[in-house]
Amino acid sequence: MRNDFYLAWRYLGFHKTRTLIIVTCLSLIAILPVALHFLLNEGNRQMTTRAAATPLLIGARGSALDLTLNALFFGAVSPSITLVEADKVTATGWADALPIYSRLRVLGQPLVGVTLDYFDYRGLRVAQGQMLAMLGECVLGAAAAEALKLKPGDSLPTPPESLFDLAGNYPLKLRVAGVLARTHTPDDQAIFIDLQTAWVIDGIGHGHAEQKNLPERSAGPFGFAEINRAADGKLPTYTEITADNIDSFHFHGDPGGFPISAVIALPHDRKSATLLRGRYVDQGEKIQIVQPQENLRGLLDNIFRVGALFDGLLAVVGGVTSLALGLVFALSLRLRQGEIRTNTLLGCGRLMVARLLAAELVLLLLVSGGLCLVLLEAIRRYAGDIVRYALIS
Repeated sequence: MRNDFYLAWRYLGFHKTRTLIIVTCLSLIAILPVALHFLLNEGNRQMTTRAAATPLLIGARGSALDLTLNALFFGAVSPSITLVEADKVTATGWADALPIYSRLRVLGQPLVGVTLDYFDYRGLRVAQGQMLAMLGECVLGAAAAEALKLKPGDSLPTPPESLFDLAGNYPLKLRVAGVLARTHTPDDQAIFIDLQTAWVIDGIGHGHAEQKNLPERSAGPFGFAEINRAADGKLPTYTEITADNIDSFHFHGDPGGFPISAVIALPHDRKSATLLRGRYVDQGEKIQIVQPQENLRGLLDNIFRVGALFDGLLAVVGGVTSLALGLVFALSLRLRQGEIRTNTLLGCGRLMVARLLAAELVLLLLVSGGLCLVLLEAIRRYAGDIVRYALIS
């Protein structure tokens, strides 16, 4: 028996290309359905876990699913509401309000404006550096820090609103205050700033340099920019917030009218949640309140139905591929008639020839099975990252 496998192994090694093709086909047929279910189950786990931890969401009326995905995963950009909606929730005394403002992306990472309560609510803690303490600072999720190759003390410019809008808002130079510990959630991908910094980026808040203290011209792109505003006249405006100029920063208008993306409402109990939902039952309101878990359940049901359809298609493709491989194996036997005849002349009986062919088939299955195990372990290990990347991007 050992000699059978040795001869079969040498034969497969001599025909490397054909062996590699057969092993690849067998591995893909076996691994695709399993890998699909790995990713679906991981996506289901991540989405339901985050949705279950978010009782209610308040945002602009429209697609409830878009609102949910934008607020939980910082994905799509939804229409904005104003901060007064968060104040209304707090004023009811039924729930705590956590405003979120997610509108921009910096080098592919979502830029999210939050209050400090958000970090306590999500259980986010600083692994390096410190938490937000000053206007113009940001803290990075663990994955965002790795992707951007930044550490505490580094700088990160925000993107300009438009390259061709010379009168628009200038980029703001953010200072990296800290890096958050990894949580294996979409928070790892985000760049967090406080709401005031987000409004400075929007141009709602700004700081002015005093004319008498100005140098002749800024040495770099983040010194100050001259912006003509009706309220401020033609005053140079800082585009980098430092300890020296932070006192000059101010906001125009009522803070209640400043934009946010959504409000996470945290009811104190079930009765409070019911009463709060009742405030938004009027279809004429421009604001809606949604339950993320219910919205995502419908989305996940559709995804799993599509997954079941893929399973059926993969089963058909796998069956056809298996038949094709069987045909290739049968044709290869015809091509190997001369080789088999030579073995017979050397004294091998029909049983011996059959044992050699069976050994080849067993070796092919064993190698394919080993490759499947390696790939499945890699998919299992990185399934969370794959799903988070797919959800956020």
